[in-house]
Amino acid sequence: MRKYYISTAIAYTSGKPHIGNTYEIVLADAIARFKRLQGYDVYLQTGTDEHGEKIELKAKEAGMTPQEFVDEKAADIKRIWDIMNTSYDRFVRTTDPKHEKVVQHIFKYMYDKGDIYKGEYKGHYCTPCESFWTDSQLVDGKCPDCGRDVEDKCEEAYFFKLSKYQKQLEEYIESHPEFIQPVARKNEMINNFIKPGLQDLCVSRTSFKWGIPVDFDDKHVVYVWLDALTNYITNIGYDVDNCTDEFDYKWPADLHLIGKDIIRFHTIYWPCFLMSLGVQLPKQVFGHPWLIMSDGKMSKSKGNVVYADDLVEEFGVDAVRYYFLHEIPFSSDGVFTRDLLIERINGDLANILGNLVQRTISMGNKYFNGKITNKGIEDNMDKDFLDKINALFDKVSNKMDNLQISDSLTDIFDLLRASNKYIDDTTPWILAKEEDKFGRLETVLYNLLESIRVCGLLLNPFLTNTSEEIAKQINNHNKEFKYVDDNKYELISPTPLFMRIDTKK
Repeated sequence: MRKYYISTAIAYTSGKPHIGNTYEIVLADAIARFKRLQGYDVYLQTGTDEHGEKIELKAKEAGMTPQEFVDEKAADIKRIWDIMNTSYDRFVRTTDPKHEKVVQHIFKYMYDKGDIYKGEYKGHYCTPCESFWTDSQLVDGKCPDCGRDVEDKCEEAYFFKLSKYQKQLEEYIESHPEFIQPVARKNEMINNFIKPGLQDLCVSRTSFKWGIPVDFDDKHVVYVWLDALTNYITNIGYDVDNCTDEFDYKWPADLHLIGKDIIRFHTIYWPCFLMSLGVQLPKQVFGHPWLIMSDGKMSKSKGNVVYADDLVEEFGVDAVRYYFLHEIPFSSDGVFTRDLLIERINGDLANILGNLVQRTISMGNKYFNGKITNKGIEDNMDKDFLDKINALFDKVSNKMDNLQISDSLTDIFDLLRASNKYIDDTTPWILAKEEDKFGRLETVLYNLLESIRVCGLLLNPFLTNTSEEIAKQINNHNKEFKYVDDNKYELISPTPLFMRIDTKK
């Protein structure tokens, strides 16, 4: 069995994750679940990033110790990931003593190798982003990432020799075109960051204490990215001089799935850290687009923050998962509005999917007491319909392999639409009026049930509960992704998969 290691970025424990943060874990879960359907041995890792000055300040404001603060926030993040039905294999935390110990070993190894040296940092610091900036990088005197004010800081620090690995990194990216996706992100990294020249990276701080201590110089704590990024290897058994069998099996990661705003750290800092350690680079980094509001990015100051658990309570988990996965294209931002969510529930989920399942099962129960087998009485229109059923798995697999998640869902719903059209074209209610047409009627219903079964199977990565409910209602758990001639269906009474929402109410 082939292994597949996929990770999300670890969520920062400064506050509750909004739907933009939650989108990433749902996206990763859909990819992981589909890889499992394809027969891969999948490992999905997610978790929380828990150190830094921002956490220290927020904990103080809340009257808590930093550890108490991150314990509370990490539990809330995990709760939301669980509400969204995500099938992660390991939820990691950077305050885990094992992770902290390995980070100390990594820091010391790089220092002994000469890749980390002590110096002094002077620069403009953005506390929310935990990033230092030079004069030329500021935008109108503010942080180029978040637009907030920066403050001038000067302190003793250790630096990682990023510049030493510039040529090696450039050559690697050019010779591995699949490494950074989408291509626009790759071009941005090369032209905006690598070619102008990499600056050595500050990897320790002395002005706060909430971090992993540098064990040979206890004035310093390890600074955010060397701590956070290494979670991808420390939690699967990496250590500088003693890697486990788990690490040897799982690494390199097949996919780091991250927001486009942190792609620089994952495609410049992280590969250079790994080069320093002599560790293979991950196969691919995908900088996914954002889920934004109609008035731009979510922020508390705008008052436009929406949380996934609130949406799930109102609309159900599969409706929210469907919106996240269907409405955000491969490389451009998706916009969230309640009106569009309701439109998708009423149109796609209740009408196209739910109505098809209910109509088909109801006709099977009405005309054949729920017992349907394939009578093989075909018509000219059947071949095209059955070809569509048989082509679906390969179409969806091809899209999913290229991380075109929204397009994969569209392909499944195209077959569901074709199934509704097949009902209109074959007119079962007319066939039911003539006894000698019952063989043809049963064949039509069998073909529809096979389409529903295959679509239900392929919906599992996206609509996890609905997929199980479809299998239960058609009372068939055959896992074959193609049309099967000799299935037997013993249907149960249908219940609506999705209720239409009355917009007037």
